Amino acid sequence: MRRERVVVLALDGVYPFELGIPSRILGAADDRYEVLTCSVDGGPVRTNADFGVTVEHGPEALATADTVVIAPVAPAHLTDEVPGDVLDALALIRPGTRIVSICTGAFVLAAAGLLDGRRATTHWQVADHFRRMFPHVDLDPDVLFVDDHPVLTSAGAASGVDVCLHLVRKDHGSRLANTVARRCVVPPFRDGGQAQYIEQPVPEQGAASTAATRSWALERLGEPLTLADLAGHARMSLRTFARRFHDEVGLSPGRWLIQQRVARARHLLETSDLTVDQIAGRVGFATGASLRQHLSAAIGVTPQAYRRTFQTAR
Repeated sequence: MRRERVVVLALDGVYPFELGIPSRILGAADDRYEVLTCSVDGGPVRTNADFGVTVEHGPEALATADTVVIAPVAPAHLTDEVPGDVLDALALIRPGTRIVSICTGAFVLAAAGLLDGRRATTHWQVADHFRRMFPHVDLDPDVLFVDDHPVLTSAGAASGVDVCLHLVRKDHGSRLANTVARRCVVPPFRDGGQAQYIEQPVPEQGAASTAATRSWALERLGEPLTLADLAGHARMSLRTFARRFHDEVGLSPGRWLIQQRVARARHLLETSDLTVDQIAGRVGFATGASLRQHLSAAIGVTPQAYRRTFQTAR
């Protein structure tokens, strides 16, 4: 099987942790990816820590990439214009190449015009700054990553892990993605969005969590769960439960349920021969048509097309 070449572009001010994520996650995918790191001139790169990094490749590596990853830089390096040498490097990327940004790497893509008219995300702390600088980008600061093929953007720090696992899942199926997650000791899929990590007032002492109710709901996705059912299990009023759920997860209970049902449906499409109607019933969608609607809204494909893609990948 041909290995996909992933080239990570390191810019001055890069965060070392995020710079290493593609190599660590994709490198654990049974030799399916070759990960290279380059700089705009082939020389060493200053990080935002007290050390620099030496890379093995110059910008010419970008011309050979199947996927390009833009690693994030410290906010002090963010501008609304891309330096000339960075633009020259980005110009080497072949048309149609998949491009991924981690955290503030989205600023580089936006400044280069690669996110105009697209949905994207970045770290929640710089979301307002991003909107002011790039009003033509449809920014969603509540999610962990956005896949607007062929451009993907992810939120802060560890969301680089999420988007890289998404690449493995998309390219080779959930089974390998789950294996990679276990090898790297990270969750294969994090529910909710980055809103759950935004600084919030400290809850009152003794305030109940919705975690137990979320676990309870995941075991009953095939049932017609309502907000009243969830709030009743948590022993909270509807208003208190909805507010606390959103504070903890970053999504409304209804949106979270749909997200979990779609995720379970995707797993069954990949790993079983159940019909679309059977899968819909098992994950709590009333009909196959409802599953088709929600899957299309989430990832832009039909169940049949999704199954063909991932069964081929297996």
